[in-house]
Amino acid sequence: MMSPRPTGLAACASPLAAPCAALVAILFAACSGAPSPIEQEPAMAPRTDRYPATERQSIVETIHGVAVADPYRWLEDAEAKPVQAWMKAQNDHTRAHLDALPGHDGLERRLADLAYVESVSTPYRRGDRYFYSRRHADKEKAVIYWREGDGPENVLLDPNAMSTGGRNVSIGRWAPDFDGRNVAYGLKENNADEATLYVMDVASQAVSEIDVIPGAKYASPSWTPDGKGFYYTWLPTDPTIPVAERPGHALVKFHALGTDPESDPIIHPALGDPTRFISPYLTRDGRWLFIYKWHGWSSVDIVFRDLQADGAEFRPFFESDDHQAYVIGWRDHFYIVTNEGAPRWRIFKTPADRPAREGWTEIVPQLPDAVIDGVQIIGDKLVLHLLVEAASALELRELSGEKIRDIPLPGIGSTGGLAGEPDQPEAFYAFSSFTTPTRIYRTDVASGETALWAEVKLPVDASKFTAERRWYTSKDGTKVSMFVLRRADLKGPLPTVLYGYGGFQVSLTPSFSANLVPWLEAGGAYAVAHLRGGGEYGEAWHRDGMLDKKQNVFDDFIAAAEYLIEEGETTADKLAIYGGSNGGLLVGAAMTQRPELFAAVVCGVPLLDMVRYHQFGSGQTWTAEYGSAEDPEQFATLYAYSPYHKVTGPQPWPATLFLSADNDDRVDPMHARKMAAVLQHSQTADDPILLRIEQQAGHGGSDRTAQRVARGVDLWAFLMAELGLTPPTLEEAEAAARTPAASE
Repeated sequence: MMSPRPTGLAACASPLAAPCAALVAILFAACSGAPSPIEQEPAMAPRTDRYPATERQSIVETIHGVAVADPYRWLEDAEAKPVQAWMKAQNDHTRAHLDALPGHDGLERRLADLAYVESVSTPYRRGDRYFYSRRHADKEKAVIYWREGDGPENVLLDPNAMSTGGRNVSIGRWAPDFDGRNVAYGLKENNADEATLYVMDVASQAVSEIDVIPGAKYASPSWTPDGKGFYYTWLPTDPTIPVAERPGHALVKFHALGTDPESDPIIHPALGDPTRFISPYLTRDGRWLFIYKWHGWSSVDIVFRDLQADGAEFRPFFESDDHQAYVIGWRDHFYIVTNEGAPRWRIFKTPADRPAREGWTEIVPQLPDAVIDGVQIIGDKLVLHLLVEAASALELRELSGEKIRDIPLPGIGSTGGLAGEPDQPEAFYAFSSFTTPTRIYRTDVASGETALWAEVKLPVDASKFTAERRWYTSKDGTKVSMFVLRRADLKGPLPTVLYGYGGFQVSLTPSFSANLVPWLEAGGAYAVAHLRGGGEYGEAWHRDGMLDKKQNVFDDFIAAAEYLIEEGETTADKLAIYGGSNGGLLVGAAMTQRPELFAAVVCGVPLLDMVRYHQFGSGQTWTAEYGSAEDPEQFATLYAYSPYHKVTGPQPWPATLFLSADNDDRVDPMHARKMAAVLQHSQTADDPILLRIEQQAGHGGSDRTAQRVARGVDLWAFLMAELGLTPPTLEEAEAAARTPAASE
């Protein structure tokens, strides 16, 4: 029962060839003061003849007194016919390259056998009904089900049946009311963020023709206790509002079931600031309505209203330019979870009728060796989800804050916390680690009795893999942790993929990924670094990787690569880096700052033009994290590391694969287009620069299993070709499919 904090940009998925002698010569010349070979050797001219023709324009804009070149600005307009023709040519070129790589049949068979399996999500109980999603081995998309107690399973929402006639329909946020009688759910086209909200009667499966609400991109319905309506965030769909300005028009409304949404009353007006989010939270008793006004991922203002007091106005509850908090209301008390004065978070409690700050009592102080990553109330107990050295732990406490016991987990891994009701002791949780596929457990918070509830059988023996936690030193002396995963029978140097994110408080904890199996089975290693900017070690860790300290994130990532090489885990000609979204910015910055360090790069749905990012997609909402080029000082920081602007002349670059999506309405695909163009223009090496554009897919790709498999095939075929691994043959993949199934 937690009022959710906003999540970061979604995280995503890399290859390369050995640094050429010319690059070594360039580096030596730079150190010795000799003229660059680029200036001396005509043979170092870019290999633009290998790529589709791309117009390069002489656009130079003066920003805060600095001349900023932008030769590929014309690629920003995806609707323009020349851009559409260019995208087709690029994607065709990429397809020709990827399709010619060896190992497609074996990789496709192996990944399909790992993806087309029966699996089930953690169930949520509402009244006497349980709600959960299930993947089927013979369906492309997960189906949402409900059942009464231990009764038969009933289909609630099936996006497979909705996706007909060439249409690709995805399920967005869905929320049953507290009795489980009705469910509000969002439908999205092509897995984009934009959504329309609908309401269904669970028992009859009748979808209301009246309760249809467009503009539900940010809507997460907060139901009233009687299930007769919900509060939600609404975003105008007026096409005349510039895309980047739309978040500033979001407001909170209330919808009563069976009424025309056009007449829904405005509960809180729009903030008029596109850099901020607004969201509602109604306490379980229906009395107290809280409105969160998030400023990025670092601070929030909270106001609240007593709905039982006629004409009551919103009053301030928590206001801060520097800290965050969220509230849980239960049994006439408020529980406040905040990082104010506690970068690893702490918990306060106060009677609901005495909400003033001076009345708050600290019940759980900041813990000495753990981050409080989430708090829930289940069975009249506090459940704390903790992060300890970037791995999950669970604690059970009384509502007074007194610790009862740890909730044991099977090992060093990840869980999202418990799923349960505040007045019921029954709860469920999922757990996985790098070497333990996901399992779901049912527990009783009163008795502590726990049993395995569901598991998925996968054709893989994960016990053959081993994961080790390592610590290394970053450029400024900061100690950073990292997990290294590989086959237990192998030692380095191995072809290695280094993954990172480093932003928006996102924590990279150990979890099982079936998509990694072919890489590991073939003899590759996979490393995950816990960079500053993330949430693994609390808010101070996050702040050390944002705004004018963003370079720390790139330094941490580069230091991870250097550590892997120095420790003999890999070599520069066997090292690839991979990241998506904010992680795409990460690998873009790393490759432009230290191109000789990597053999390959996979850059997914990235931000790369940091001078203009705030003018596209949801960019304005990230200015609290990155800064904005509108500000002179912040512009200087952004321009200094902006990957698109770091490519200034001919030089050898690592083999690079950009993963883009045609319906990404979060991070505009213009970033990948412009960066691919500038790298192709600059590339002097034989290593390819490729742009893959996935169709009918959003920021997180497609929710179709076939498309996820196809993306994995391209990814690993590219990486294996560039780093020298042999893909499985079809016969080997078929044999692996007969591996005794291990539980997920």
